[in-house]
Amino acid sequence: MIIGIPNEIIKDENRVAIVPVGVEELTLAGHIVLIEKGAGLGTGISDAAFQNVGAVIVETAGEIYRRAECIIKVKEPQSAEYDLLKENQILFCYLHLAANERLTRELLKRKVTALAYETVQDEQGGLPLLTPMSEVAGRMSIQEGAKCLEKPAGGKGILLGGVTGVKSATVVILGGGIVGTNAAKVAAGLGANVAIMDTNHTRLRYLEDVMPKNVMTLASHRHNIRDAVREADLVVAAALHRGERAPSLIPASLLKQMKPGSAIVDVAIDQGGCCETSRPTTHSQPAYIVDEVVHYCVTNMPGAVAGTSTYALTNVTLPYVYKLANKGLRESLRQDTSLRKGLNLINGRCTLKPIAEQYQLSYAPPEDLL
Repeated sequence: MIIGIPNEIIKDENRVAIVPVGVEELTLAGHIVLIEKGAGLGTGISDAAFQNVGAVIVETAGEIYRRAECIIKVKEPQSAEYDLLKENQILFCYLHLAANERLTRELLKRKVTALAYETVQDEQGGLPLLTPMSEVAGRMSIQEGAKCLEKPAGGKGILLGGVTGVKSATVVILGGGIVGTNAAKVAAGLGANVAIMDTNHTRLRYLEDVMPKNVMTLASHRHNIRDAVREADLVVAAALHRGERAPSLIPASLLKQMKPGSAIVDVAIDQGGCCETSRPTTHSQPAYIVDEVVHYCVTNMPGAVAGTSTYALTNVTLPYVYKLANKGLRESLRQDTSLRKGLNLINGRCTLKPIAEQYQLSYAPPEDLL
């Protein structure tokens, strides 16, 4: 198989979709790996490092898309890349179609086979290709939220952990999954008073057992969310429904009741966001203020720490890429139920039910098309 790795063109994205060990494994198995010139520089990987293990460096993204049977990316294609995609080409990356109707319809129109990292699901219900980036985003949410609370950013001018004789900040985390758990660990470690909320009581019992004493668990429902957000200095929004738009948990009316100078880090922004007033931002301009509340809504948070996140991501994606290359698309999907759940679109048909329902598309179960 010919596998193409283009540059990531979304603003402030420094990750690359493969590292040299992945190239070496694929080329030793007889596959061709095309990498756009400079694709790894944001992660600190030179073209020479890729060439030394068998990659072919090409000059333009156009050549990558023209020659490759399978495109491996980190982030979803941007509008400038739509016309480069071709029929039956495999696209494997983070897609987040629930937050992007135009991309969904463009991929359907071009009959691209779209596999989404974030919907690949294992037998235990976990999301193995989302988990490492959720770990990164969860940990980053606290350090970025701490910056948002500083006075120069428009915040209250408080330290998360306080100091001797001065109380710590209150951090409220909406969602007790991978993002929320990692956020709670970091916030607690800094000395903040933390409340973590979830609808899953089994998950809350687990968190109650493993978290330090300055982390409190709360059932997530409208009343508790309202009370907790009103008292919060920092809110981390981390609720996730696989393949669906993020649940709207913080209406604009609630924002008006928050403390002036408080902050929201909406980690769910790549799925549409949990706050009504959230809109996508970039690392260059990460935050804005609405009703005296600082909003941090960067859609590719792990892109700022590519030296960590690229390797964490490729550790988990490479086995799936290797399987696709060796067995081909249809055989891989037939054999691997986890990968099959990652199939969102194929041959102009939608195979992910939440997306079909959201955009009123005809739904085709992937098993019926294989």
